[in-house]
Amino acid sequence: MGKIIAIANQKGGVGKTTTAFNLGASLAAEGKKVLLVDADPQANATSGLGIDPDEAGASIYECLVDGYPATDAVVQSCVEGLDVICSRIDLVGAEVELMSRRDREKALADVLASLRDAYEYILIDCSPSLGIITVNALTAADSVIIPVQAEYFALEGISQLLNTIRIIKTRLKPSLEIEGFLLTMYDARLRLANQIYEELKGHFGEMVFDTVIPRNIKLSESPSHGLPVMLYDAESRGAVAYTQLARELATRNRRRQQP
Repeated sequence: MGKIIAIANQKGGVGKTTTAFNLGASLAAEGKKVLLVDADPQANATSGLGIDPDEAGASIYECLVDGYPATDAVVQSCVEGLDVICSRIDLVGAEVELMSRRDREKALADVLASLRDAYEYILIDCSPSLGIITVNALTAADSVIIPVQAEYFALEGISQLLNTIRIIKTRLKPSLEIEGFLLTMYDARLRLANQIYEELKGHFGEMVFDTVIPRNIKLSESPSHGLPVMLYDAESRGAVAYTQLARELATRNRRRQQP
């Protein structure tokens, strides 16, 4: 049974989407079967993999609202082993349409239930909010990766997200865990970036990934070419970092599965 990991932080611009499709591509390159679920109405993870959301057929919206079979919404990406359920701007409307449902927080979990056995990892790219779609993603997930930008206000808002995770663990998904905190946009030359990493380590210890994602122009350029960074420039620091993250994630999960 595949592991579902939400990539979430209600603070925008911290590298959620960049992490979602580059980690997915790197896991696939390591031989894992991966599904990326784009749960952000901006659909940047979809377009970042070169997929036109208007030409992709059904999106996650139809799966959540209309009961469209998730297995029929899956499309192949440009990376072998990485499939995608796309998003479109109409996902904004799902917030309203789900509110009247009895088990509205569990709609995405129901959608993904038929796919768990087909993939080793299912990654959910969340929107920069704590609305009903993000709550659905956290309820569906086994764990959550929290990207944290290496800048002054990096830790601002984390307490709000952690409180939301605590509520979901209490009321909806007791088994939800924090997979790890991931430092993004890291510049080792800056004292502040190193201070933030040490502060994260001090607060959260082993929950902080050893891998950090550097500021890297190739990471910024690759989505405009519809490619993950590993296909855009495999030698770039960004590509190397996401390969290391994929290996660290896989190693962590192997250790947890050992008796």
